[in-house]
Amino acid sequence: MISKKISNVSVAVIGGGTWATALVKILSENDVKIKWWLRKPEYVKHIKNFHHNPNYLSDVQINPKKVKPDTNITKVCEDVTYIILAIPGAFLREVLAPLKPEDFKGKIVVSAIKGLIPVINEPVTDYIEREYNVPETEFCIIGGPCHAEEVAMEKQSYLTVASKDYNNAIQFSQLLNCRFVKTHCLTDIYGVEYCAIMKNIIALASGITHGLNYGDNFQSVLISNAMQEIKRFLDTAFPMQRDLNDSAYLGDLLVTAYSQFSRNRMFGNMIGRGYSVKSAQVEMNMIAEGYYAVKSIHEINKRFEVDMPITKAVYNIVYEKIAPATEIQILRNILR
Repeated sequence: MISKKISNVSVAVIGGGTWATALVKILSENDVKIKWWLRKPEYVKHIKNFHHNPNYLSDVQINPKKVKPDTNITKVCEDVTYIILAIPGAFLREVLAPLKPEDFKGKIVVSAIKGLIPVINEPVTDYIEREYNVPETEFCIIGGPCHAEEVAMEKQSYLTVASKDYNNAIQFSQLLNCRFVKTHCLTDIYGVEYCAIMKNIIALASGITHGLNYGDNFQSVLISNAMQEIKRFLDTAFPMQRDLNDSAYLGDLLVTAYSQFSRNRMFGNMIGRGYSVKSAQVEMNMIAEGYYAVKSIHEINKRFEVDMPITKAVYNIVYEKIAPATEIQILRNILR
């Protein structure tokens, strides 16, 4: 069923980074009231006074009539239809700690997080369902392919909205459709969520090989093998009929593995060039979700035992401290 266009909707956006700022910009193009949670009072004050995020996508003008920034997450989540989570998965539990199940009751939770929750190795959907009693039909996932930097420049972009309740996906997608963003909807919530997680691992591998001076020929083989690796994992862990050539899967993988704006590719490139993990993290001053994701997927795959040589190689480089040149030499003899 296709819903009628909805208007005058209130949403909460949780997160103050690049992707959160891009989502605020997209939502501001439509008839949406936005309550925006940011961690630090000085960020909120700056946005109120100067109408832009001082740290991320600073060229994006924030509409003060539509956007109300605040540091009180409980207040931000009051009287809204949607709660949009746009923070790194590593910080989710800490940020949501002040909230209780009643704060989520009757609201659609939208995850724009491209990572798992470390240590417990859970996707956002499972954690929110378990911790805050949100039914799985009241989740939406925002997938790509889309980089926040191109949203800031208003370049034509595409987003995928997935929900087990297709009507919820359709309704929420209408809030994102605008002159520079097109959306499409799927019901494969776990496929979209896990592909968004795993493509960051592949982008790390892509960056590492680029840093080691491997060329475009090898990159193409790496990415084609990566798609097969993702398919093996999804078919084992979450079997269903899905077309991985869809832009939500293959498109998101390609843009993350190749784009100059990919922080995961950038992080991998620095490691390939000889940076330590810690020094790369300090210099980037941004979160590369693939760093956390590769450990979580490595742990999860102990249960499924799927053949995942690229994921294994990245894990060995990042966590086992095996020299990138050595590990990629082993990997290149496996790929075909």
